[in-house]
Amino acid sequence: MIRLIPLLFALGISAGTANAACYADYKAKQDDPLRLHYGVAELPDSACNPQAAAGLIAERLQDGWQLLNIVSVFGPEGLDQRRASAGPYFLRY
Repeated sequence: MIRLIPLLFALGISAGTANAACYADYKAKQDDPLRLHYGVAELPDSACNPQAAAGLIAERLQDGWQLLNIVSVFGPEGLDQRRASAGPYFLRY
């Protein structure tokens, strides 16, 4: 029983980190007239790298927006510092 407690504790910690949130900040444009926006998007764990994030966000963009680039991929600790810059595009796509 004593050996079981540390094992359960370790499993609980690893389960918590497996559900860690992943986000990307990106730049997009719209033509005619030219408009630019900076946004932040939530990603599934399977897209926590710039290449996968680019494909996913490009699919999500609507209303004629075209993805220019992924600025970075980050965890929840980076959300607050990007909220104001992203404005209405914070977690929109």
